[in-house]
Amino acid sequence: QVQLVESGGGLVQAGGSLRLSCAASGRAQSRFTMAWFRQAPGKEREFVAEIQWDGRRTSYADSVKGRFTISRDNAKNTMYLQMNSLKPEDTAVYYCTQDRLPSRAIAAGTNMNVARYWGQGTQVTVSS
Repeated sequence: QVQLVESGGGLVQAGGSLRLSCAASGRAQSRFTMAWFRQAPGKEREFVAEIQWDGRRTSYADSVKGRFTISRDNAKNTMYLQMNSLKPEDTAVYYCTQDRLPSRAIAAGTNMNVARYWGQGTQVTVSS
């Protein structure tokens, strides 16, 4: 059974930085595309970023481009999200995901309707 555990969330002032981690267990993550989503209070869950199984491609939501960087260390079975220049509107619970099926290539429109494993989430709060 795949288990994903997020960490690194917390309270930070606007303009600050946080680094989220997602530790995967149950299988080697090296063949699976992974992603970050977030959900703010009263809002729908939204896509943040994803990284292809081999690390060669990444994709970001427009709202975080240039501020967030997704990466992965397959040797450590861990994925990361470096978040810089944080804004109050980045406040949300952040979830990591791992595709259930291997080797999905990232391309426009391919991150919809993907079967995923989900973590429990980590809270990020950005104060103004």
